[in-house]
Amino acid sequence: MAGKVSVGVIGVGRIGRLHARNLAHHIAGVSLRGLSDVNREALGACAEELGVSFAVENYRAVVEEAGVDAVVICSSTNAHSRIIADAAAAGKHVFCEKPIDLDLGKIDEALAAVEEAEVKLQVGFNRRFDPSFRRAREAVAGGRIGEPHLLRITSRDPQPPPLEYVRVSGGMFLDMSIHDFDMARYLVGSEVEEVFAVGGVRVDPKIGEAGDIDTAVTTLRFRNGAVGAIDNSRRAVYGYDQRAEVFGPGGMVVVSNVQPDSALVSDGEGVHGSPPLFFFLERYGESYLAEMQEFVECIREDRTPEVSGADGRIAVVMGYAARKSYEENRPVKLSEIAPV
Repeated sequence: MAGKVSVGVIGVGRIGRLHARNLAHHIAGVSLRGLSDVNREALGACAEELGVSFAVENYRAVVEEAGVDAVVICSSTNAHSRIIADAAAAGKHVFCEKPIDLDLGKIDEALAAVEEAEVKLQVGFNRRFDPSFRRAREAVAGGRIGEPHLLRITSRDPQPPPLEYVRVSGGMFLDMSIHDFDMARYLVGSEVEEVFAVGGVRVDPKIGEAGDIDTAVTTLRFRNGAVGAIDNSRRAVYGYDQRAEVFGPGGMVVVSNVQPDSALVSDGEGVHGSPPLFFFLERYGESYLAEMQEFVECIREDRTPEVSGADGRIAVVMGYAARKSYEENRPVKLSEIAPV
């Protein structure tokens, strides 16, 4: 399309405000047209900060606004699929934070609405746009290490989320591990056929009382024969721990933690460096910017987004398979949950 892409952001909490700031100040070829949030205080603060006059509590006003070309959905998860369907019906392109929904039936309805309207849908798996993970994927896809044999992903948060969030998030596998499930498919370049998950409550008993776990290891069997392992924890006292390794017959590619500096202090007690970046917005700030730039360019150049609705659906299927595996203490094929 010619000219700037006009975008409305629906949901201006922590991640929505980040996207709104990027759209307003850091992304080429776009204009931030409107904002929406049911939280009047958050909406007003974001609108004032970014100088946006079109700020409404009802998202439908943004979706139905003739001057809006696309919407960025950062609302609560239970509203995602409904807003996707409404936006598609109005002819708007859609960027939606993960997950699309916690109900696979609603996900399928939303994807059908997008297909029928022939609009673009990109799901917010931002880690694919991190420079280090992208380089790792390119090394694997380019045959630098040969056909992958083993995958290892470590993903540990610096501290648990609020219990109010835990209760509505869908649980560790659908909230936290879902990013790692997508990264596993992305890095190896093959679909996962079977998972086996073990875990427990090792960080905070209140998380267990809320019906969730805070510590898990999930093994993966890929269609191409590779084997993977993901370990998750809700609390790493030293910071946001994000590492990955893909091993093959020709070598391996490793992604290490990002630190605020590379200085090492050596003294009589040892060698000391800075801990990893503490917060996900710091660690993945560059990737959030890159994924939104990609979304805008896909609209301008009429390209299919790299991270599709199908990618969003598969990650949810993997989350349910992992949870079923944990609950039943057995390997679970993804086909037991839904066709993928």
